[in-house]
Amino acid sequence: MAEQSSSQTGPDFTEGVPLGDVVDGGMVAGHVGDEPALLVRQGGELFAVGALCTHYGAPLGSGLLVNDTIRCPWHHACFNIRTGQALRPPALNDLKCWLVERRNGRAFVREALPTARPPKLADADLPESVVIVGGGAAGYAAAQTLRRGGYQGPVTLLSADLALPYDRPNLSKDYLAGTAQPEWIPLQSPEFYEDHRIDVRCESRVIKLDPAQRALTLSDDSRVTYGALLLATGAEPIRLSVPGATLPHVNVLRTLADCSAVIDRIGAAHRCVVVGASFIGLEVAASLRARGLEVQVVAPEARPMERILGAALGDMVRALHESHGVVFHLGATVAQIEPDRVQLSSGRELAADLVVTGIGVRPEVTLAKEAGLTVDRGVVVDGFLRTNVPNIYAAGDIARWPDQRTGDHIRVEHWVVAERQGVVAARNILGQRERFVAVPFFWSQHYDTRINYVGHAEQWDRLEIDGDPAAHDCAVTYWRNNKRLAVATVGRDLDSLRAEVAFEQEVLLE
Repeated sequence: MAEQSSSQTGPDFTEGVPLGDVVDGGMVAGHVGDEPALLVRQGGELFAVGALCTHYGAPLGSGLLVNDTIRCPWHHACFNIRTGQALRPPALNDLKCWLVERRNGRAFVREALPTARPPKLADADLPESVVIVGGGAAGYAAAQTLRRGGYQGPVTLLSADLALPYDRPNLSKDYLAGTAQPEWIPLQSPEFYEDHRIDVRCESRVIKLDPAQRALTLSDDSRVTYGALLLATGAEPIRLSVPGATLPHVNVLRTLADCSAVIDRIGAAHRCVVVGASFIGLEVAASLRARGLEVQVVAPEARPMERILGAALGDMVRALHESHGVVFHLGATVAQIEPDRVQLSSGRELAADLVVTGIGVRPEVTLAKEAGLTVDRGVVVDGFLRTNVPNIYAAGDIARWPDQRTGDHIRVEHWVVAERQGVVAARNILGQRERFVAVPFFWSQHYDTRINYVGHAEQWDRLEIDGDPAAHDCAVTYWRNNKRLAVATVGRDLDSLRAEVAFEQEVLLE
């Protein structure tokens, strides 16, 4: 125990800290016994909370205090400093909190505070059961939120996936690179679902929705009825249609099974062609380079990621990958794939014993459309994530919702957005009438460089660059009609958080 304590940095809060060391609006990093902790002073009050984000373990002391919340610098999770409650994904587990006592000009951290219990709900206002279709980010977050919100009725999660809900963003990043252990990938253990009475049925594909009967038909002809339904069917990867696209060494990367198939081939592979130069394709390229494969990227655009990030960041991303040995073939498409090579539209041939395609996804809206739900480039929902059919909600990659900041209906294919929508949909199923106003956020990791993006700019008429993209230190702001739509940052985590807070405040003022 003593050896573990000696490895901790900062003061031991149980022994007291001078009050003058904790400025208002500031944080002091230390520990409570063996546990990293933060002592926070906000509005004259003192709080002690766990120092590490419960998502990926980011140091919250490097984050941002906003009123009664602390924001994670890496992936924008949000916690209440009074209760430790995880208010916003990607973190769904709470921080530990301790009692703070002032005595003789010092602050002492005492016993741990009890965890919050789920509230008691009025059964008369609740659906008799909740069924969630989809085991991805939105579905998982919704199921957990229902139980955290005090719902006691049956919760069934129908997932077409082979595996229990898992950390999908990791598949193209650390897990594919070989630096994340397999046990890190599941979001929860099987025991978690048993303990919380969440009936997860993997390999369960829903083929029909009957809103009049409030019933679902599965591919094995079984039926499941619901009181309230959340559709979170996600998206399917777009596949190449060229000759050779179905050869065994040609892969997409969407599911854990897809990722495992790529990893299984890596041992015998030396040369990989990645088709697509957007986020998934280039994260795959970085991960395969980390494993020592030769990687060539084929894409029709002139710059990688230019449509989303603009020319300057596109050039930065290309230079970063080239510095790690990736070879680009831009302005080109794949014409044919053979067992040992890829032929481009230009006639050039690239040696390849592994091909991974990342050319986009399509929302899975067939179930909704055939059931009579309004579909327009996604399942159309209102600000509360309700579809046009009573008792049916939609969230995640399929949901197209009214964005209060821009006034547009938008659909966003980001993990964090899906999780946040799952949380809000679950709360609304419980009768809370919470409008979905979260600012879209995503991150993309390339080697040791992370791009954070807040807001949403499908189109822009100007952009402003502060800093130097080539030095991986910049903030890029995207504007349309003199309205700031989004901010992308590299090496500026606090700037990203501040931009998110500013966007949130815009919504509150409307």
